Order: sequence, then structure tokens, then C-alpha cells
Amino acid sequence: MPLSYNLYETAHMMIAPARAMSDAAQLIFKNPANPLTYTPFGRAMAASAELFERTTRRYGKPSFDLPTTLVGGQRVAVTERVVWERPFGRLVHFERALNPGQKTGPKVLIVAPMSGHYATLLRGTVEAFLPAHEVYITDWIDARMVPMATTFDLDDYIDYLIAMFQMLGPDTHVMAVCQPAVPVIAAIARMEAENDPSVPRSMTLMGGPIDTRRAPTAVNKVAQERGIEWFRRNCVVRVPIVYPGALREVYPGYMQLSGFMAMNLDRHISAHHDMYQHLVKGDGDSAEKHREFYDEYMAVMDLTAEFYLQTVDKVFCKHQLPKGEMMHRDKPVDLKAIRRVALMTVEGENDDISGVGQTQAAQDLCINIPEAKRVHHLQLGVGHYGVFNGSRFRSEIAPRIADFMLTLDMEAARSRSQSNAEIARKAIRSVKSA
Repeated sequence: MPLSYNLYETAHMMIAPARAMSDAAQLIFKNPANPLTYTPFGRAMAASAELFERTTRRYGKPSFDLPTTLVGGQRVAVTERVVWERPFGRLVHFERALNPGQKTGPKVLIVAPMSGHYATLLRGTVEAFLPAHEVYITDWIDARMVPMATTFDLDDYIDYLIAMFQMLGPDTHVMAVCQPAVPVIAAIARMEAENDPSVPRSMTLMGGPIDTRRAPTAVNKVAQERGIEWFRRNCVVRVPIVYPGALREVYPGYMQLSGFMAMNLDRHISAHHDMYQHLVKGDGDSAEKHREFYDEYMAVMDLTAEFYLQTVDKVFCKHQLPKGEMMHRDKPVDLKAIRRVALMTVEGENDDISGVGQTQAAQDLCINIPEAKRVHHLQLGVGHYGVFNGSRFRSEIAPRIADFMLTLDMEAARSRSQSNAEIARKAIRSVKSA
């Protein structure tokens, strides 16, 4: 049986006095008026207190903190605006204060993963595209904060995406980072099957589990070996009554974080040891980099049990999408229906979450997308995180995605121009014949 949510909350409250003592110790040994602050003993005490506080803290949702960006060499203000909202998700627009005449650039919707971390994990992704693009991002809501009267499963997730695509319109380029690759391509397949005029112009799938039978990772093997009932018994708990989502069944954030940490435990222990050494030595820059990373990494949210279990079952256990067996409510998800939407797939050579080939599988499944509208990129030397963030993402991956989207926009503009010219010629011929 999983650790009870109430027991977890109780344990957190029980260490509150120790946390208060560590806070007091930091105040004492970081006080400029205290002579011990400048001694190895004082720095060691302050470092120990800070590490204890950080490893026992409950991290809240971070902010994007992107108040400005550079557009054509000029710094402009950026304002976050919620332009669409439902109980489990919002659509946030990063509105740039452009001057008259400045081009907005391609419209980009970044679909953040609903797999434990908040959308702010993609801060670097947003930052990379802001200067030359009109950027939107999905901002998913912590399940423990939503009353039980509202449900959310994988079908609802797909419904949310379809509604967002319809609101943004057909000139939208969609980027799905990791987990949402499956619901994004499913939503587009359903829209194409219905001949929806607002289907996006392109979709870029990045490190996503389209077909986890290809190069299965440790994560994929665990799901396959244990089966859905194991996850139902061991990963689902009820939210305590102190939260708005009281008694809702969830896959809790603290359990997800434990899993994240366990995958690379040696690396995390080493990172915290290094931070301790940096603090003792007074290397504030290195310590601050550690704080920035773990402030984001340790901030996790709960997922509804129905969404989590359906995803594990359909995507990782039964492989319904690549087998052609996936349904959205009572209708089939047929990837052969996708014809108008361009496709780019991006993978990382060292990805230990979505193995090489799992995302590229979309290229083989979407057989009716014209070859001219397909691109695949394998980024050498990066793991899962490097597919959507970091120096190689900024210098090699993001420019390729931007070029892919810009090329499609230019082709669409030429097509519109040719269509308008043909309409004008027909009108002239009609007038002459009259």
C-alpha cells in the first residue's frame, strides 16, 4: 500500500520545529554582525542549516519570471495573460509590448507535460522562442486544488487540447514536450477526422512516448512488467480534507518526486554535497545555480488517478496508439487521418525516459502527411531534459524548430497570395465575358 497522504502531511508538520530551528541557525550564522559568520565553523553551520531546510521544504509553484525579452535587438516588456481557462488547465499568453510595425512571428503553443512538474519547468523553452514568436503555454492545475465535482482523465485532456487549438486558430504551431506528445497527436487526429478547419499548421513532438516498444527504457519496462493493477494498488491515494480537492484519488506529487529522485539518486546526493562545499567555500554563484535548479525540480503537483492510470495503461502497457487501438471517448484515434498538419519529431541521443525511436515512430504512423511536411531531428549528446532546455536546445534544437515553423508560414502566405490572385483573375474574366 502507498504511503497515506495524511501520514505524509503529519510527518511534514512534525518536522516543523526542526525547520524553525534551521531557519534560526541560518539567521545567526549568516548575520554580518556575528563574528562566527566569517569562520569555517560558521559557514559550515549555515550551510548545514540551509541544506536541511531545502531538503525538508514543500516547494510551491514557481513563477515564469520572464518580465522582458529582446525583439530585434530591443528589449520589450512581457505580460502573462490567461486567455482560456477550465478547472484543470489554463492557457497563458506571453504578451509582448511590440512597437507598431514589429512582426509578431509564428504563433506557438507549447503543451507542457502533465507528469508531476509545473509548466514552469519549460521556462527555458518559452524564453528561447519569445523573441521571435507569439508564445502560449498550457498551465496545468494541481489536482489537489480542484474540488471533486470536476473530473479529469485522458479523454478530458484531449478535449482541452482541441478547445485550445480551436480558440487559437489554424495558423498555430503546436509543440508537445514529452508526455503530451500522445494526447496532442490524438487531438489532431480527431480534428482531422472531423475535417475541423482550425486544425494547427504543425505539430512538433519532443521526446514523447509515441511507441514505447521501441528502445524501451527502464521507465517503460517497469510499466510493462508490473501492469496497471500494480500502479492502482501502489500509486493512488486520497487527498486530505485540508485541500479543496479533498478525498479525490490522485497520484501524489511527493510520490512522483521520490520516483524522479530514485532514478538518479547518486547524482542528487552528489549535487547536494557539492552545494554544501560551495556554501562553505563562499562560492555563491555555484550555490545559486543549485538553488535555481532544485527550486524547480522539487516543485511537484498531484495528478488525478483516472488520468494517470489511463495514461499508464493505454500508452505504456497496451501501446494502443501505435497499434491503432486508441479511442477518444467512443471514436477511434486514426493517425492516417492526419493530412494537413506538418510533423516534426525531436529526440535526444541519451534520453533515458523516451528512448531513441519512440517519438520518431510518429513519422511511420502518420503515413498521409506529405514528405515535404515531415522533419526528424536527433540531437546528439543530450538526455531527456536537454531535448527542451539547456545550451544545445538553444543553439541547435530551437533554431531548427523555428525554421520549420517559419518555412510553413511562408508557404501558407504564398499559397494565400496565389489563391487571391487566381480569384482576382477569375473576377476579371467574368467581367470581360459579361
